[in-house]
Amino acid sequence: MTELTGAPITDSDLRIVPANEASWDDLQDILGTADAGRCQCQWFKVAGWLWRASTREERIASFREQTGCGEPDAPTTSGLVAYLDDQPAGWVTVEPRTAYPKLRNQRVPWLGRDEDKDDGGVWAVTCLVVRRGYRGRGLTYPLARAAVDFARERGARSLEAYPMLAEAGKQITWGEAHVGVRQIFEDAGLTEVSHPTLRRVVMRIDFA
Repeated sequence: MTELTGAPITDSDLRIVPANEASWDDLQDILGTADAGRCQCQWFKVAGWLWRASTREERIASFREQTGCGEPDAPTTSGLVAYLDDQPAGWVTVEPRTAYPKLRNQRVPWLGRDEDKDDGGVWAVTCLVVRRGYRGRGLTYPLARAAVDFARERGARSLEAYPMLAEAGKQITWGEAHVGVRQIFEDAGLTEVSHPTLRRVVMRIDFA
């Protein structure tokens, strides 16, 4: 998972904008051609098994509509894009939890909790991506903090995340880490509300 290529990245180093204020090409440069580029942040949105129930072209079209990239006046978007030295470097999804229909049938968000699955006031972070070449410099920390601020500003009542836990002697791969790791969200002010599986927790912040 480590890809140290420079000094740690801080909030002041970055310009973070809603995805509709970024270009589509910039966002695709961040996602690249590996898992994130193939998924197009549709893992929790496509009904059925992602790779069988949709084509890459369909996922791209859906994602482009959801982000509204290149449309600064779009009323909604599905995440934030981070720029470092005017280069696209990171992406985080942040939107109402109801935007992820497949979450309804997942074990992680609901086990041990009495939650209204149709509560649009609860937002969620389901994916963080750092562009290759910028990894290992702490970029996910300012991305998570920006997601908290964005959800609050857009009227969310709460924000949730479903990060991985690092186990002793085991590494979290970049493929697994798209949901983030616990320390990132702790730093952003979220606290654990449930621990549904050995390697996953649900974290949340409630806004006054």
